[in-house]
Amino acid sequence: MEMPGIVLGVNVDHVATLRQARGGTEPDPLMGATLAILGGADGITIHLREDRRHINDRDLKLMRELVSGVELNLEMAPVKEMVKIALSVKPEMCTLVPEKRRELTTEGGVDVKGEFKSLSEAVKKLNGGGIGVSLFIDPDKGSMEWAAKTGAQMVELHTGYYANAGQRDRQKELERVRAAISLAGSAGLLVNAGHGLNYSNVQPVAALPGLRGLYIGHSIVARAVLSGMKEAVSQMKALILEARG
Repeated sequence: MEMPGIVLGVNVDHVATLRQARGGTEPDPLMGATLAILGGADGITIHLREDRRHINDRDLKLMRELVSGVELNLEMAPVKEMVKIALSVKPEMCTLVPEKRRELTTEGGVDVKGEFKSLSEAVKKLNGGGIGVSLFIDPDKGSMEWAAKTGAQMVELHTGYYANAGQRDRQKELERVRAAISLAGSAGLLVNAGHGLNYSNVQPVAALPGLRGLYIGHSIVARAVLSGMKEAVSQMKALILEARG
């Protein structure tokens, strides 16, 4: 039996990282997004960090003006500045993530219980502005239960534990993701997954029933540096569709 389709959201942050390495104007993340869409991306993700280390406000504005027909997903910390920006730009969805200045990339899911008040307030304001909200969480029962109480419509399961596990523990981490998908469904949440997924480990996750979408960035951009964004996205999309039957 063929499983339903699945969204591939492509994160183009690291196109901007390459640009910032020289402080110039290229490569342009907007061009990266355009080519990703031509390659089959169903959505574009950008993370506007508080320190603006890669994506900047101009990038976000241009993405909103020029990227159409696909989902624009803004990753952001649940802080007042970012909520205000999101409400003015109006992406289709926002993914609320933890943010540390010294981290190279997001290190884990948001502490939903510990930050419940600020997360719930951000969700309420974003929903009030017509923006869907996803919470980036670890694949565990406690995080899921608290996430469901915030009013968010979706969660994105942190797959970094699976991606970074050794061969012996990889299956155990995959089962954690599978169980979390089931919990999300029981809680009435749509469920996405992402972080650390690449061309060699994506298919076991993509094959899991109940997933709405996969959000992948670094591995696609890394391959695109060598083979081109269109080809890189096409290859990732083919792997995901093959896994779905």
